[in-house]
Amino acid sequence: MPDFHRADPRFSLCGLNCGLCLMYVGGHCPGCGGGNRACALARCAQAHGAVEYCFLCHEYPCKLYEGRGEWDTVSFITSQRRDLDLARAREMGAAAYLGELGEKMDIFQYLLHTCNDGRRKSLFALAANLLPLEDLRRVRSDLTALDAPLSLRAREAARLLDEAARARGIALRLRKKPPRR
Repeated sequence: MPDFHRADPRFSLCGLNCGLCLMYVGGHCPGCGGGNRACALARCAQAHGAVEYCFLCHEYPCKLYEGRGEWDTVSFITSQRRDLDLARAREMGAAAYLGELGEKMDIFQYLLHTCNDGRRKSLFALAANLLPLEDLRRVRSDLTALDAPLSLRAREAARLLDEAARARGIALRLRKKPPRR
C-alpha cells in the first residue's frame, strides 16, 4: 500500500518481530511499512486512524485475529509468539518492548556474525524470536567465553540454543501447515 508507512518497522503492527527476520536483516523485505504490501491488517490499521500497533485499536482483537496462530503463515519468520508479543508490548509499552527487541536483534546479529557456519541462520532467527531475552543473554555470554574455530562455535551455539529451548518446552522449528489431502 503506497500510503502506508510505519515509523519503526522492527515490530509489525500485527506482532511479528520483523527485526529478527532473515529477510529484514538481509535488507530484502520492507515489511508492512515499506509501502508495497496490501496486507488486510495494514488496510484495517489505516481505516482505524493509522494505529501503529493493532493492540492500540479499540477493536483489538478483532475478527482478523480469529483462528490465527496455529501455523506459521510465511516461510521465513515464525508467528508463534505474535499474540504474546503484542500483549507484552501493550503491557510494558511499545518503547520498552522495542528496547528488548533491539537487544534481541543485537544478540541475533552476534550469532550471525560469530557463529554462523552457513547452515544455522534459520535456527538463530527462530531462537531469537522464541527464547526469552535472559536465555539469549546467557547463550551469548557462554559463546563469548568460547575461543574456538567457527565450526565448533556454530555447533556449540546450536547446542546451547536447543538446550535452552528444550528446558522451556519450545521447538525451534517453523510450524508448517500440513498439505491438504
